[in-house]
Amino acid sequence: MEEFKFTATCPKGLESLLAVELGSLGAKVLREQPAAIHFAGSLKLAYRCCLWSRLANRILLQLDQVRIGDAEDLYRAVAAQPWEEHIGPSGKLWLQFSGTNREIRNSQFGAQKTKDAIVDRLRDKTGARPSIDKHNPDLTVALRLQRDRLDIAIDLSGDSLHKRGYRTHIGAAPLKENLAAALLLRARWPQIAAEGGALLDPMCGSGTILIEAAMMAADIAPGLFRESFGFERWLNHQSDIWNELREEALQRRVAGLGKPLPEIRGYDADARVLFAAEANIDRAGLERQVRVSCRPVAAFKVPSHREINTGLVLTNPPYGERLGEQEALRETYAELGKQLKAEFPGWQVGIFTGNPELGYSTGLRSHKHYQLYNGSIPSQLLLFQVREQGGQAESALKERKLSPEAEMVANRLRKNLRTTGKWASRNGIDCYRLYDADLPEYAAAVDLYRTLEGELYAHLQEYRPPASIDEGKARNRLRDLLRAVQSVLELPRGKISIKERRRHSHKGGQKGAGQYQKQVDERASLQVQEYGAELEVDLWRYLDTGLFLDHRPVRKHLREISSGKKFLNLFCYTATATVQAALGGSVQSTSVDMSKTYQSWAARNFRANGMDPYKHQLVEADCLQWLASAQQNRKGHYDLIFLDPPSFSNSAKMRGVLDIQRDHAKLISQCMALLAPGGTLIFSNNLRSFKMDVAITDAFAVQPLQLLDKDFQRNPKIHNVWEVRAK
Repeated sequence: MEEFKFTATCPKGLESLLAVELGSLGAKVLREQPAAIHFAGSLKLAYRCCLWSRLANRILLQLDQVRIGDAEDLYRAVAAQPWEEHIGPSGKLWLQFSGTNREIRNSQFGAQKTKDAIVDRLRDKTGARPSIDKHNPDLTVALRLQRDRLDIAIDLSGDSLHKRGYRTHIGAAPLKENLAAALLLRARWPQIAAEGGALLDPMCGSGTILIEAAMMAADIAPGLFRESFGFERWLNHQSDIWNELREEALQRRVAGLGKPLPEIRGYDADARVLFAAEANIDRAGLERQVRVSCRPVAAFKVPSHREINTGLVLTNPPYGERLGEQEALRETYAELGKQLKAEFPGWQVGIFTGNPELGYSTGLRSHKHYQLYNGSIPSQLLLFQVREQGGQAESALKERKLSPEAEMVANRLRKNLRTTGKWASRNGIDCYRLYDADLPEYAAAVDLYRTLEGELYAHLQEYRPPASIDEGKARNRLRDLLRAVQSVLELPRGKISIKERRRHSHKGGQKGAGQYQKQVDERASLQVQEYGAELEVDLWRYLDTGLFLDHRPVRKHLREISSGKKFLNLFCYTATATVQAALGGSVQSTSVDMSKTYQSWAARNFRANGMDPYKHQLVEADCLQWLASAQQNRKGHYDLIFLDPPSFSNSAKMRGVLDIQRDHAKLISQCMALLAPGGTLIFSNNLRSFKMDVAITDAFAVQPLQLLDKDFQRNPKIHNVWEVRAK
C-alpha cells in the first residue's frame, strides 16, 4: 500500500497528545513542531485520522516541499504540481496560505500568486479554469511558507475537525470540541471511565465536555456525524475505503451504546444555557447517556440515584476579563472548593481556566498542571486530588511536629512555593528548583519533579559542607531539611531522593563519586514532561538525574531556533537538548557522547518522542576524537551546534585530558568549521571562573546569552552561555 506524508494540525499545547493519538491510529510519527505533527502512512490511515482524531484540526496530504526565494519561484513551484489530477476542470477551489519570507512579505499576496499558478496550469492542461469558492470547495490547497521552505499540501479535512456536527447551540464562552477532548485525556478520563468512575461538570455550559466524555466512553468516532470531509470531492478519493471505515465506526457506536456507561452529568446555575446543552446532547444522540440539570455550585453533590464511589469532576468555569468580575468569581471558586472537599473525597478534579489564580481560590493544591490555549488565551488545566478526610497519611503529617530549626526551613519552602511554585505553574513547568541554599546553614538544593502521571517527587542534593562544620551538625541540618520537605510538600519518604556529598570516604560516603557513577538504589526511573517533550529522569541511581534543570531555557532556545536545521549536540549527556531541537523542527541531528549508559538513555528519550533514528543519530565516541575526524568529511554540514562540555574530564575512555579553560578555543574553532554559512554555535559550560579566549572574540561574533529561569536566579553563575557566529 502506497505510503504518503501528512501533517496534522492542532491547537497549541496539544502536540504531544496528538502524537500519541496518531500513533494509536496506526500512524508513523515523524516529527513534532508547534501546533502540528508530521506523520506517514496510507490514504486509509488519513481517512481514519479524519474520522477518529479527537484532537486534530486538520489532516493535510503533503504534495511537495520546495525551496523558494521570490514570487516567481513560488509561481513556478506551485505550477509544477499536477493539479489536473486533483480537481476537475469546472471544480471549485479554495486556498489557505500562511507565512512570509524576505521577498514574499504578505500572505495575501502569496495566496494570489498561488491561485494564479494553479488556475494557469489547469487552463493549459484542460482548457477550463476552476472557480474560487471559500464555503463549498471541491479542493482546498494549503501552503505554508517558512523562510525559504514552502510546503504544498491538500486539506483532506474540509471544515476544521473540531466541528463534530453536534453543536448548533453554544454558550457565551464556548470550548472547542478538540480542546475539551484534550482536557479529558489529560485528566485520565478514559482510565477513570474504564474503572466505572463518573464524570460530573458543575458549570457545564453548553455541554461540550459532557458530550466528548460520553463519545469517548461509548467508543463513538468524533467525525461520524459530520456532513462532509474535504477528501470526498477530491479526484483521488477512494470511496470504497471510506465507506468501509465509516461502516466500522457505525458498528462500534452501536456496540458502545449497548453497554453500561458511567454516570455523566452536568449542572449549571443558568437555566437558559442548559437549553443549549440539551439540544447539543440530543443532536449527538446521547440523550440517554448524558443528563443536565439546573443547580448552583453551592448545591453540587454526588448524585444519589445510583451508587457512585469515585470519578472525575472536570469543568471550565468563567474566569472574568475585568478585575471586578474576577473578584466576584473568587467566591464561586471558593464555594466550588468547599463543596469538593465536603462531598467528593477521593475524587479527581480538573479545572480549566484562563486565570490560574482563581483556580487556587478553591483552597485545593494542584498536583499537576498543563499549559494550553483557549483560542488565543493562555490557559491552564489544574488537576487536583481531593484528599480523604481524616486519612492516616494526613493525620500522620498533622501529628508530626517540626523542630524550631526545621520549621524555619519549612517557612522558606512555603515562601518559595508561593513565588517560584506559582511561576512554574503559570509557565507549565513541571520540574524546577524550589530551594537553593537559601539559608546558608542549610546548604542543599531541593528540586521538584512532577511525573506524567501527576506524582510529585523531590530530589534533595546536599552541598559538600566546609571543613569548619562538624560532621554531626551537618547531618542534623540535612535531617531538618528532609523533615521540612516532607511536611511542606506532604510527601512520603519514598518519594524523596537524597544525595549526600560527605567529606570522608568510609562506609556510606560518596567521595570521588561523579555524575557517571551508579549509586546502589535500584528504583525505577520516572517519565516527566518539558515543553511537550517526554523525558526520562532517574532520581536514585546517579548523582545527576538525566535532566539539568538550569539548562531548561537553553533547551527552549535551541528548540525555538532549530526549525529546518541540521543539529549537532556534543557532550550530549541524555540528549534532552536534541529532543527539544527535534520537536522544534530539526530535520536531522547527530548527538555525540562517550558514555554507553547515556547513549542508551538518550535512545529511550528519542523513542518516547517518536524520533526517527535514521534522521536523529546517536554516536558513542570521545567528542574530542570525533571532532578531530569530523574536520575531514563534515565541513559546513551543520546549521546549529550545541557544545556543552564538562569543566574537566580525565575519563579512562579519553586519549587525553579535557580542561575547558585551556581547550575551549580549539573546541570552538573546530565546531565553527563544521557550521554551514549562517550557522550558529551555542557554547555553554559551568566553570565559574571561566574567561573567553580573546582569540575567539577576535575571530568570531560572540554574544553572551542570558538564559536563566527564575528558579536559578539565586545562582547566576551556575552556567555560562554564548552564541557564536562567523563575522
